[in-house]
Amino acid sequence: MFKGKTVVITGGASGIGAAIARRFGSQGARIGILDFDKKSLDAIASDLTETEIEVCAHQCDVTNEAQCIKALKEVISRFGGVDVLVNNAGITQRSLFRDTTLQVIRKVMEVNFFGSINCTKAALESLIERKGMIIVITSIAGIAPLYGRTGYSASKHALHGFFESFRTELKDVGVHVMMVSPGFTQTNLQTRALDGTGKINLRPRSIPGTQMTPESVAKAVYKGACRKKRSIVLTIVGKISYFTIKFFSVFYERLMVRAVKKEFE
Repeated sequence: MFKGKTVVITGGASGIGAAIARRFGSQGARIGILDFDKKSLDAIASDLTETEIEVCAHQCDVTNEAQCIKALKEVISRFGGVDVLVNNAGITQRSLFRDTTLQVIRKVMEVNFFGSINCTKAALESLIERKGMIIVITSIAGIAPLYGRTGYSASKHALHGFFESFRTELKDVGVHVMMVSPGFTQTNLQTRALDGTGKINLRPRSIPGTQMTPESVAKAVYKGACRKKRSIVLTIVGKISYFTIKFFSVFYERLMVRAVKKEFE
């Protein structure tokens, strides 16, 4: 289905983004990767090239609108357009709000929310021209509360609010939007989690349920994209959370706090 199509992935140099690049690339897609980490970017570009996947990699800070415009223009110039944009770049924060500076909250919002908006705006006309697809990697934290991660949860809720509204605007021009809500996944996202002061949080984190691998997330994303799903929720814990928060919100909050609160004690 995606053979010969151009798939652009933000935060594509490692973790879920790199796994998505490999999955779509293995099916014949041409891959555009945007990431701020030059070393990891060069490594994934080399890896994909060695497996005969066409790749166009660009160092890009998604919080910088000008860099996003430039990077997308270069991908479009190289491959002719964008068929799929995967908004995956993100950071997280683990700290109680009373111990967190507002600068940390703003930084998380800039990367997770505005980073997705910047790249979407830069790719939009090409996506419309090619009747493409926007895939947004959010989180269970975007549909349910999560203790000690107010900024992260807010950024993911914002993505749902924006892109589920934007989907209604795109319906008449043929652009599809798919929201993806993974649970806890084995990536370096958590090793870069910010504490309340903006430094790397070195404290152990709570992990309810079993972690997914980036490859299992990528497999689910590819399968959902082929079926043009509107939304996919991953992991058993994620599916239970999604159901419980809808119908038993107070009960869900008690269980979630019990599972996570000890991380901050």
